[in-house]
Parts: sequence; C-alpha cells; structure tokens
Amino acid sequence: MQKTTIPIKGMHCKSCEILIEDSLKEISGVSKVFVSLKRKEAEIHSNRVLKSEEISHKVEEAGYEVGFDDKKHWFSRDLNEYKDLLKAFLVFLVLYFFVKTLGLTSISVGGGTPSSLPVVFLVGLTAGVSTCMALVGGLVLGISARHAEKHPEATALQNFRPHVFFNIGRIISYFLLGGLIGMIGKAFQLSGIVLGTLIIAVGLVMFLLGLQLTEISPRLSSFKFTLPSSISKALGIRKHHEKEYSHLNSMFVGALTFFLPCGFTQAMQLYAMTTGSFTQGALIMSIFALGTTPGLLGVGGLASVLKGQSAKKFFKFAGLVVLFLAVFNITNGYNLTGWGAFNFSQNNQIQNVNDENVSIENGVQIVKMEQGTFGYSPDEFIIKKGIPVKWIVNSENQYTCASSIYSQKLGISKTLIAGENVIEFTPDQTGQIPFSCSMGMYTGKFNVVE
Repeated sequence: MQKTTIPIKGMHCKSCEILIEDSLKEISGVSKVFVSLKRKEAEIHSNRVLKSEEISHKVEEAGYEVGFDDKKHWFSRDLNEYKDLLKAFLVFLVLYFFVKTLGLTSISVGGGTPSSLPVVFLVGLTAGVSTCMALVGGLVLGISARHAEKHPEATALQNFRPHVFFNIGRIISYFLLGGLIGMIGKAFQLSGIVLGTLIIAVGLVMFLLGLQLTEISPRLSSFKFTLPSSISKALGIRKHHEKEYSHLNSMFVGALTFFLPCGFTQAMQLYAMTTGSFTQGALIMSIFALGTTPGLLGVGGLASVLKGQSAKKFFKFAGLVVLFLAVFNITNGYNLTGWGAFNFSQNNQIQNVNDENVSIENGVQIVKMEQGTFGYSPDEFIIKKGIPVKWIVNSENQYTCASSIYSQKLGISKTLIAGENVIEFTPDQTGQIPFSCSMGMYTGKFNVVE
C-alpha cells in the first residue's frame, strides 16, 4: 500500500475537502483519500505508485492546484480591489435609496420571523449566486450532465427538467426540516438574552461572509463557519449525485442539500430555531431556499457570463448587501438582549414632564399605544416611579414581527391578539425600560422618572 501526501492551494472551507476527495478517488488504484483544510494537504492511499501528473490533473479538475498557498495579508494591497469596492458601494447606495423610496424596506409579513420574509428571500438570492452556487451548483450541473447522457435526444427545455426537480426537492425539504428545527427551538424556550445573543452571532457570521465576498481581507478568506464535511458524507449526498439520473433521485439530492456545509444555510437554520415555531421555521427555510432558486436555475448561464473581472465586481456588490444585513441583524439582536437600544441622541437627560400619551385614572397610569405593520406608535413614554401602569396596546396587524412584544426588564414576552391587549406592571426604579418586537426590529421605551 502506497501513501502519497501533497499540498493543496486554494482551499477555503470544508466543502473543498469533499470536492477534492471525490476527484482524487477517481484515480485508478486509489483506495482512500483524506483531505485536511487545516493542514492544506491531501493524503492519498493507493495500491500502486501514483504519477504526479495524474494527481495534479484531478486536483485541477476539482478547481484547485497542487502547491503551497502564498502568505496572505489582513488587507489587500491591490488598489484595484478598493476601486471596485467603491463602485459596488455606489451602486448599492443607488439601489438602496431606490428601494427605500418605493417603501420596500418596510415590508413585513409573517409574525415572529427574524426580520421579515423579504429579507430572508434577499439573503437567499445572495447565497444563490455565491456560496450555494459554488457547492450546490456543482451538484446541479452533475445531475444535469447525467440526464443529458441518458437522453441525448432531449430538447433544451427537457434538459432543464433536472434543475426544476432538484429545486422542488430542495424547497420541500427546507420547509419540512425548517419546521422541525423551529419546533426544537420551542422546546428550548430561549430567553431574550440568549435569543438576542444568537442573532448577534448570526450577524457576525454574515459579516464575515460579506467580508469574504468583497475580497478586501485575503487572510479572512481562510476562515469559514461550516458543518463538518463528515456529516454530508454520512448522509450520502455525493453518492446520490453520482447515481444514474432519475427525477426522484434529482429531488432527493436537492432535499439533502439542507445538510451541506454552507454559511448562509447555517445562519438561516439558526434563525429558524430561534422562532420556536414549526410554521415560522418552515417559512423561513423554504423562502430562503426559494431565494436561492434563481441563482441555481441559472447556474449554467451565470457560469458562462460571470467570469474574470465581471464575477469579482458582482461578488463585491453581493458582499456589501450581506454586510448591510449583518449590521441590521446585530443591531436587532442587541436591542433584544435588553442591554439598551442604540441611542444616537445628544441629549440623554429625561425631563420630569407630563406625557400627553399617559393619563392617571384612579391612581393608575394609563399608557395607550398602537401596534401596526411597521412597529409602535407612539414608541416612547414618560411614566412615574412607584405608580402602577396599565399599558393598553391596540394591535392592528398580527402578521408582523411587531405583534410579538418583549421586554427583558419587565419579564414580558407576549403575542398580541387583534384589538386591545393589557399589560400591567409597576416601575420600581428610575431609568429606561426598553421593549421591542420578538426579533429586536421594532423598539420603544419607557422613561421612568421620580
């Protein structure tokens, strides 16, 4: 038995291990292959002496090179990288203000989702033309190639069928398994602090992914948050993809991609878990999968169009979108922890004045607030210490994150019903009592004075 160890250039995540191992196993006489992302090398066991040319050929087929990676700097020293990033940023600003002008940034559907389903869909669109395309797109192309071999007489439309069945299986599995992990989250009954911390963690993962897409920090490109490659191997994802083509097999491979080590998929899975609901978890994961569909359906066309500098510029723009969403979620998570909302006001003094939205009836402070699609109105009140408060919340829309209200300081976690909802408490110290929706998107506060 011969053992050959070779250095590999270009690996950046656990998925690379799978791709290289599968390619090297195709060499005649090879019995076992172990690829290590940490050591940047492949260990090949074979019953004969292998030629360096055939090893290099298979490594290159997988999209990598034999050799040692160059030393990576924390920040790119290529001025063109920053010029491309600036152009992408200007495009992002134009599109952002265009979308904001149309009011699309305020869309919110589906109560209790991490931010809103359109945002989840946007994350899916980004993943579908970046990390998901890099790994899952390879499976789609492999299945499509086998279909073409089995049906050489098929038309272009008929050859498109594998892509459709693959994505159908993918969306169905994401719906069912997303619901399952949502139910698991409910069993844990996560507190606001834990939930907020998890959302911050997801935001940090997305922030890293965004930086990697911009390619500003070569050193960071080697860091990935992924599931162990052994999991996807144990599930037989690659083995199913290698079988003779069938529609059922195509759907099954699509279903198994739920377990593939992709950072975006993991972020959405964690979001689904925080909902504590089968329905909300299922919606988050299925809409994320739906968002990846355009990129995966067009993987062949995009692969031919997005090359060289065009691809780099596109991914820089995608990276900026991910960074924006990451900051958005980190802010929401921080609000949810109860550590205090971000306050950019220059005047933090709470004036001891009467609040026109607070009245006193029979020794009780009456606070009235409207909960609508886009948050709370009014969202700030001045109340007095030691006097009981009757907080009346009129819920006008239950299909929004704002319909689930939470306050760490008050120990409140309540899903509002249509119409009036009454919450009672007595403030026992001065200061601020923040509250928010269940995902920290929409916030408000009580200013307690003497």
